[in-house]
Amino acid sequence: MTDLIGWAATALFAASYFFKRPAAMRRTQALAAVVWMVYGAVIHALPVVVANIIVASLALWSSFASPARSPRRGDPATEPVALEDAAS
Repeated sequence: MTDLIGWAATALFAASYFFKRPAAMRRTQALAAVVWMVYGAVIHALPVVVANIIVASLALWSSFASPARSPRRGDPATEPVALEDAAS
């Protein structure tokens, strides 16, 4: 039974990379971290539990945090100005 929990956590974490939306990937990784926490508790491995508390917290926080405005190609507000364009 213990191994099954570890394999389930591994499968969830690996499956998270198939999501196209970053938020969905991070939430799936957070779920996998929770399963890893259960696994760590069952095998009495405090470092596994603590590490995955950190991972789950960061994954959840970053999946709900508002995304920073990333520069997009063609956006005049973020496109570099060529020297010849600046002179005119």
